[in-house]
Amino acid sequence: MTKKIFCHSVKLNLEKSGKYQVHTVFKGTDGIAEAVRSKPELILLDVVMQDMNGGEVAWKLMNDSTTKDIPIIFITAVLQPTEAEQLRGRRQFLAKPITPEKLMNTIDASLGIFPGCC
Repeated sequence: MTKKIFCHSVKLNLEKSGKYQVHTVFKGTDGIAEAVRSKPELILLDVVMQDMNGGEVAWKLMNDSTTKDIPIIFITAVLQPTEAEQLRGRRQFLAKPITPEKLMNTIDASLGIFPGCC
């Protein structure tokens, strides 16, 4: 599955739930600019990107006063599910393939939203 198809699929599934509004970009520099401009509640980020890697994007966002507190969830095929679990900490890592349910549960947990609370 290409990155654009994957992103489109994630966007459709999240927006279909009625809980999320999703904006996609494919380059790290565009993602940083969009995050600074729109200040999203959460960022989904791949490790492999067109112009810089996701770690670089996350580092820049974490070191910008306007974006440093935005939660980031990495979704990547670079890691196996067991590796993703070991890297938990300040950032969430989810290994592809991922189900929409697991992604939504991780997003909600990152935002402090728990089932039945809102």
